[in-house]
Amino acid sequence: MSGIRPTGFLHLGNYFGAIRNYIKMQDEFECYFMVADLHSLTTHPDTKELKNHVHRVLAENIACGLDPNKAAFYCQSHVHETTELYLYLNMLAYKGELEKTATFKDKVRLHPENVNAGLLTYPVLQAADIILHRAKYVPVGKDQEQHLEMARNYVNRFNHRYGEVFPEPQAFNYGGELVKVPSLDGTGKMSKSDNQMATLYLADEDDIIRKKVMKAKTDSGPTEANASKPDYIENIFLLLKLVAAPDTIEKFEADYNNCTIRYGDLKKQLAEDMVNFIAPIRSKVDAILNDKAYLKKVMEQGAEKANASAGATMKLVREAIGLNYF
Repeated sequence: MSGIRPTGFLHLGNYFGAIRNYIKMQDEFECYFMVADLHSLTTHPDTKELKNHVHRVLAENIACGLDPNKAAFYCQSHVHETTELYLYLNMLAYKGELEKTATFKDKVRLHPENVNAGLLTYPVLQAADIILHRAKYVPVGKDQEQHLEMARNYVNRFNHRYGEVFPEPQAFNYGGELVKVPSLDGTGKMSKSDNQMATLYLADEDDIIRKKVMKAKTDSGPTEANASKPDYIENIFLLLKLVAAPDTIEKFEADYNNCTIRYGDLKKQLAEDMVNFIAPIRSKVDAILNDKAYLKKVMEQGAEKANASAGATMKLVREAIGLNYF
């Protein structure tokens, strides 16, 4: 189980940090993938564009290869048991631990005028999303590892207090560490809302992609053979490894190691490989967004699957807590 907030256009970080795992997992597991529209309300109280954003997240995931016929692909607000379980888990969460989460501190710094209770209890709602389907595996990015640890804490507290109902959810990906895609300026990760010129979005036009890549930070090049790369150069190579052919990567690695690298050529190659990767996805997204009947069908089908799973879980939860009075 995993989810993405509809708070902006999806980007390469979303694809390589999450969606790529979704696509593989849907063939091997019973999967529940969610558009986290309730989560978005914690920092985006203006909902005028929410419907468009939800539709775009649905379309972009499907265009990347997520199959609604294989996985339950649904909107968070369409599964009402989520908020019931969220309430019960709040009784197991403590103010002190919630205030210490890194994401809460970041959001308080970014939105000091909107420090609401939903923002504070964001990890509790996230835990409810996951364990509502009794999920064992969660394909999340590195920035969510702390939240997943908190979800395990709530699972253990619930099971200790009321009896064994939930498995402990674990972070999951295929072979290796969870992917963190760097921004083009080397100052952090790609973002749906911050630092847009340093982020490559799945909706970016070809010329915009080229313009962003060519602005990536470089230097005058290495002066010693086999020198270690500065972080911002390492970031460019990491991005190249995501989309380029192996022989292309080998060529530029060799050029760097023997001090003959031309960063202009490196960035041009990266730009064209990014265009070739993003353009087909962008085209599919546009076609899906123009088919509102299809999007409605996807949401209804996903809600039906998710509600069946949630209903079965909540029956166990109510019995465990003792909320079965007749």
